[in-house]
Amino acid sequence: MTEDVREEVRERYARAAAEVTTSEASCCDGPCSKPLTFGSTLYTEEERRQLPEEAVLASLGCGNPTAVAELMAGETVLDLGSGGGIDVLLSARRVGPEGKVYGLDMTDEMLALAIANRDREGARNVEFLKGYIEEVPLPAATVDVVISNCVINLSADKPRVFAEMFRVLRPGGRIGVSDVVAEDTLTSEDRAARGSYVGCIAGALSFGEYERELARAGFTDVSVTSTHEVADGMHSAIVRAYKPADAPAASHRELPLAGAASCDC
Repeated sequence: MTEDVREEVRERYARAAAEVTTSEASCCDGPCSKPLTFGSTLYTEEERRQLPEEAVLASLGCGNPTAVAELMAGETVLDLGSGGGIDVLLSARRVGPEGKVYGLDMTDEMLALAIANRDREGARNVEFLKGYIEEVPLPAATVDVVISNCVINLSADKPRVFAEMFRVLRPGGRIGVSDVVAEDTLTSEDRAARGSYVGCIAGALSFGEYERELARAGFTDVSVTSTHEVADGMHSAIVRAYKPADAPAASHRELPLAGAASCDC
């Protein structure tokens, strides 16, 4: 089932990347383009003006994680499911030339688009990686901040995603994630029905489940805060959490991972 979900997501985002490059941009299969709910409208006009048009058109997210991650100069950032690169490029501006931003995506078409956007921007502190958010191709304790924009809800193994986020963060590191989250009263069937309406949210966790799974992975000071409703009982939310400063160092993963590679070409 995990591979089936991955392939469905990969095909959807490959189509989205192709549509951007042929000037027929859309979001997922259409429903996500709902105004003020998904996409580039969630970024300020100034932010959109700063970036290549293709990066803006390829934005499929449900929020603006760079606005809440409180990025600082010199930090190292990882964007899970980086798509066309809008959040990576905005992060690169915030951390400056002394910082570093990794974008991770499994879709060749999106990676090619993101690399082209990076090169147009001249962002030398950016590197894109091919791989899965459940198997991050970076050593442990590599980054200061993990961000993601409406991608974790698409994973069929969210506990593993949270474990990987915890692993790659340095002690004291933090996450600033935008994701779609369900109200605690909704059943799995309720969420699936709403997912078919909105198009990108059928796998969303509830607020309580999100908090519990992050705590189970080792995170502290977890908060999941709604920003706006995207369907009845379904919300775009900002997720914040921290890796304790006294957390023991995790063992480094042997690299490269199967199915993961650097994409700098």
